[in-house]
Amino acid sequence: MIRPFLTVLTLLIGLVGVFVLESARSGVAFDVTSVGNTPVTTLAQDGANGPHVVVAHGFAGSREMMQGYGLVLAQAGYRVHMFDFEGHGAHPLPMSGDVNLIEGTTMRLVDQTLAVIDAVQDGEQPVALLGHSMATDVLVRVAEISDRTGPLVLLSAFSQAVTDKHPANMLLISGQWEPPLRDFGLRAARMVDADADEGEVVTSEGVIRATKVAPHVEHVAILQSREGRADALAWLNRAYVRDATVAVPPTGWAFLAVMAAITALAGPLARLLVHKDDLPPKPVLPTWKFALVIGGPMVLTPLLATLIDIDALPVLVADYLAVHLGLYGITGLILLRWLTGAVPVNRVNLIGFTGLLVWGLGVFGFALDRYGANFFPVAERLPIIAALALGAVPFMVADAAIAWRASIWKRIASRVALLISLGIAVTLDFESLFFLVMIAPVIVLFFLVHGTMGRAFAKQTGPLTAGLALGLILAWALGVSFPMFSV
Repeated sequence: MIRPFLTVLTLLIGLVGVFVLESARSGVAFDVTSVGNTPVTTLAQDGANGPHVVVAHGFAGSREMMQGYGLVLAQAGYRVHMFDFEGHGAHPLPMSGDVNLIEGTTMRLVDQTLAVIDAVQDGEQPVALLGHSMATDVLVRVAEISDRTGPLVLLSAFSQAVTDKHPANMLLISGQWEPPLRDFGLRAARMVDADADEGEVVTSEGVIRATKVAPHVEHVAILQSREGRADALAWLNRAYVRDATVAVPPTGWAFLAVMAAITALAGPLARLLVHKDDLPPKPVLPTWKFALVIGGPMVLTPLLATLIDIDALPVLVADYLAVHLGLYGITGLILLRWLTGAVPVNRVNLIGFTGLLVWGLGVFGFALDRYGANFFPVAERLPIIAALALGAVPFMVADAAIAWRASIWKRIASRVALLISLGIAVTLDFESLFFLVMIAPVIVLFFLVHGTMGRAFAKQTGPLTAGLALGLILAWALGVSFPMFSV
């Protein structure tokens, strides 16, 4: 009786989350257009005539990630324009230029932002700018060279272009759990008033500035901070002499509730679709053999991968990652076969395979794309996903086989081993493979979410079916997450 009760409870929690997220969108129209090749989503209430706000995302982000702030501003009557930088989200062109020079990649993004401002401005009123992380430096430089911009709201900000005089109107919001960026915000405020403190508005010779702290969040969760969004709206209202206020919904918790519910409901779905049949036995893997099975690929893969030099994909470190995952998986399967005499696989269950793909890519992907971050690729990313699948599929098949009926501690150890292996690779070639560090959180989230879904299906179908589906989902997740880049 407890299992049906938990299923119904999970479904109800998910539906409550959907209700909160949909309520946050009520009354706001989403109008998708483009400025040249740049996709732009405009959020506005019917008949809204408030100031324009151009919203820019951070590195490896997308316009969907910024809608928490965009929707609150749109509900308050502003006209909000969120766009994808080159190489990100649905933008079809890769980033380019020298990332080490301000005159390189940064100025290309500055020019792109200026084009969006030109396209949306419809009068003399200056356009407000709101951005996160990487975008904060871009927006500061945009405001430096454009007289069409007004107040700036910068989330998790950094920029060497900030001075005591520029920008003249700026709010910096940092997460409580990102101390270096809080320090930057405080330094920016103290350029105006040496005695400035967090939460205090300071002015001097026409410059107005403040640095605020969004409690209990870090670099990503700040995008759903209720306090941060309320502060952003209050700052723009002050700049434009407006008094429109709205309730800021708890979309962060609602989003987590929806994604957690979808993850948990994979279990009941698997039991509904597939009856256990012809499952392979648990491999005989005493601790020392298990250590060899996960330790061998962990150490050997980064050493072997240095012998393979491929540079064909327009995504940072994607070529290397495909090679690393493929070698890692093949090495693991060879060691598992050698130490146990067999790999625990059975026939592929097509219903289970299709069900996991539809649930992991379709249902989960739709919710993520609608409420949190871009998940559906443009055509230019499909070859990247296909190439990543060549490595991700053997890796996930090996992972599923090694983890088959293993204890939770052994499953955790096998996934930690991959992260250590990627860390070894970065150590061996830091300059070329540094961006693997940024892939680690994506992989951790993948195992927490899709790994949980896959385990639920594996219990019904065996490891091979789940491993094949998870390999394709991993390739998809990596292929849509990281920026395209062309030298």
